[in-house]
Amino acid sequence: MGIPSFFSWLVCKYPNIVSSAYESDDDDDDDEEEEEGDDTAKEENNSADKEDEHDGKEEDGENSSATGCSEERIIFDNLYLDMNDIIHTCSSPKNRKFLSHMVDYIDFLFWIVRPRRLLYLAVDGVAPLAKMNKLRQGYFKTTKDDTDSELEAKLLTDIFKAQGKEVQPRETYEFEDPTVIMPGTKFMETISGALEYYIRRRISTNPWWKDIKVILSDANVPGEGEDKIMSFIRAQRSMESYDPNTRHCIYGHDADLIMLALASHEVHISILRKKPHSTGASPKGRPINEPHQFLNVWVLREYLELEMAVPAWKHDTERLIDDFIFICLLTGNDYIPRIPSLEIHEFAADLLIEVYKITFNEMGGYIVNTEKIKGAAYLDVSRLEKFLQALSLSEEKIFLKRFEQRQKLLCRIQRQAAENEWKERNSDNVEESPDGSDPASKMVLTQGSTSICISDKSDVKMNTTELWRNVDDILKDKDDLFKNGACSHDRIRLGSPGWKSRFYREKFGAETCIEIGKIQAEMVQKYLEGLCWVLQCYFAEVPSWNWYYPFNYAPFASDLKLLDQFKISFTMGKPLKPFDQLMAALPPEMHVLSCALPKCYSKLIGCEESIIQLFYPPELEIDADGKRFLSQGIAKLPFIDDKLLLSATKTVEKDLTVDEMVRNTIRQERIFLRNSNNLADAATFVALSDDSQEKRPISTSDISGWLSPDFGAPNIFFNCLRAIKDDQTISAVFFNPEAVKPIPRLLDNVIVPDKTVTESDIPKRPLWYTYPGARPPPVTRKPDNLWKASSPAMPKEEVKNGGTGWLGRGRGSVAAVAIAAETQQIGRSSYGRERGDAETLPQRSGGSGYGRGSHGVAATQSRGGRCDGGAYSSRPGGAWAVGGGAVQREQTAWRPAGAWARGGGRGGSGQPRAW
Repeated sequence: MGIPSFFSWLVCKYPNIVSSAYESDDDDDDDEEEEEGDDTAKEENNSADKEDEHDGKEEDGENSSATGCSEERIIFDNLYLDMNDIIHTCSSPKNRKFLSHMVDYIDFLFWIVRPRRLLYLAVDGVAPLAKMNKLRQGYFKTTKDDTDSELEAKLLTDIFKAQGKEVQPRETYEFEDPTVIMPGTKFMETISGALEYYIRRRISTNPWWKDIKVILSDANVPGEGEDKIMSFIRAQRSMESYDPNTRHCIYGHDADLIMLALASHEVHISILRKKPHSTGASPKGRPINEPHQFLNVWVLREYLELEMAVPAWKHDTERLIDDFIFICLLTGNDYIPRIPSLEIHEFAADLLIEVYKITFNEMGGYIVNTEKIKGAAYLDVSRLEKFLQALSLSEEKIFLKRFEQRQKLLCRIQRQAAENEWKERNSDNVEESPDGSDPASKMVLTQGSTSICISDKSDVKMNTTELWRNVDDILKDKDDLFKNGACSHDRIRLGSPGWKSRFYREKFGAETCIEIGKIQAEMVQKYLEGLCWVLQCYFAEVPSWNWYYPFNYAPFASDLKLLDQFKISFTMGKPLKPFDQLMAALPPEMHVLSCALPKCYSKLIGCEESIIQLFYPPELEIDADGKRFLSQGIAKLPFIDDKLLLSATKTVEKDLTVDEMVRNTIRQERIFLRNSNNLADAATFVALSDDSQEKRPISTSDISGWLSPDFGAPNIFFNCLRAIKDDQTISAVFFNPEAVKPIPRLLDNVIVPDKTVTESDIPKRPLWYTYPGARPPPVTRKPDNLWKASSPAMPKEEVKNGGTGWLGRGRGSVAAVAIAAETQQIGRSSYGRERGDAETLPQRSGGSGYGRGSHGVAATQSRGGRCDGGAYSSRPGGAWAVGGGAVQREQTAWRPAGAWARGGGRGGSGQPRAW
């Protein structure tokens, strides 16, 4: 989740922020698969036994030639692991050895970083209510996809059996439902026990862990993993005893980590993650063979200092970084939706930076002010309004180009489908389907089969693989609304006259200006609250556990005005309990509820008389307007009323068993260390041997906070494991230092690395909506001594008829003028032989765009960033001349090629435009 496609844009724009992570050359022989077994405790014990062999290699290999570049290796003090990324990777439904793979991966990451002081393991706990709708959408859509997948699988299984091809039963190769990776489930309780056992065993037996302090924040500690990590770092840096040159390494793939790291104003932070699009494929659940890389925050700070600076203004680097964080919030995140005109894959971040620099002098200074805590906390609303007003000037231009590119791609796909159908009808080798109408049967028969009727065990496995490959293909076809013809007519047509009224009528049922104005005002107020809420999460702590944005759509940039009339305030509230979050997030399907919730809670969902039944609609409505893929659509679900939910769950809490009560409790972080650690001899730890529950302070250059005796309830899974020989681990309950005012600056005595980035290292490209086609012209570099704002970002442009300006491409063009006139038809449009693939955005993750190939429905959540726009087809004519920081289009007439290119118009004759 996080900010879709943000990491890809960041690395493409600022390539020097990443560096390859060193990986150990240890043999993989020690990690060979064990015999299959159902005893999970045995699996964890066997995995721990491998450590004896690894210890010698690690101890002897530190200074060996295997390190290769030991002189260049960054020495990290603290390593933080966002565990949910690891858990999701290692606990796939087909991976029975997930615990073994999980601890192997932790060992692998530890071996890359080799922290000297601290290891922090953070598992996602209960999330704020602001994220609940995002979670609900993900789980409801995934469950619907699974249901569709089961139906297709049953149909194909019958077809396979009729052909004499045997397949494996589903339950023989899948063992868990993916929805169990949430606080309160038996699965996550097992994870907590396994991690505690792993920590104790490593500390007691591994020499590399003897001086390490380990903090475990499991799923019963409220807050998401990345938020708990950054809360710890912020609290530590606020203490006088903190070492300002502490080097932090954080593992995680959530783009929010990048924003949180920047917001901490810590220089020495690196974010460790797997390299995208790695060529080496690893077995499912075994990511340790994949290459990893560091994102170095101090290099990113250098880029932003150069990129965001405005000439003739003495800038404050920390304030510039704060403003960069804020303007990127407008592209959306886990808590609030994006402004409709802003898409990362359309280089929206470039537009935001450009508008910011153009309007900086008019604003009179920075937007974010962390000293301001009253009203709209941290925001100078008057400056923000000027920025948004300037941003809105490009809104309609973006919508017009987006519509044009969408229509071009749709037409190209329909043309290709028609050509394929014609070839199929006229081919002499076509075999007719026996049913003639069943697409599933047709797919199975046309693909052919290499299996024989009498199948042995290996044939059964191949048949099963073939079956699910066919299921995936069918679901991909159903997901692609352009290819299957299910794409509905665009009734709103954003950017054309009257588009805003149509939007509020279609989405909210508002007919009159008064109704529209009322909805607009409410959306703007709640969105401003959302911006303040997320900003406080990034710079301080969660300002409210119960606040949420109550709309599925964000307001338009042109609607965000008169902001100073709104009074912003939050009530802190309390986090939900684990079972309450499961009730709020999970769909009503019983196969999902049975593996996650106690029976007494599940019956609240299935009962028609239940007061919370309205939270679980029987049919899932998905709004796919403007999307190519159904999985990109918005699941329109009722928002959770936490007060109503809690009033219902409170009536069944008394029916919980003792074990269920333990899973439903709110816990505190725990710290583990070896009894020979220097901290173990401190007076605070010695005093913990008393039976007193009193918290005692601790303050060193390594760690500060409060400790209390660890008398927590023992983990059931942990007790099933064999005893650790000579356990030398001691533990305590850990509390962060009390919340203090954030420090939005570099600390005194911090050593900032030498700067390596220059102005010429920053590529300069024209804004997305200012050039025709999907592909930008060749990227230029900023000259070291010149910066000039992009003037077309501001003024309105005149829409001209075909042949009179660059928007006109001949009689058959689907240009902006066609939208206004509403007279041209797609069938008359003329298009060249063009490409619309994903190469438009290098290294883009998440699969954004129309031109990208279909993806399986099972990847719904990972494709969360794919929205309308995407990678479009490039204009077949017109070269781009680049020079002197300006990009111009040569005036060349062109005529599209192909059977559909019969429009007799000429190329546009508009004047070249400077960017």
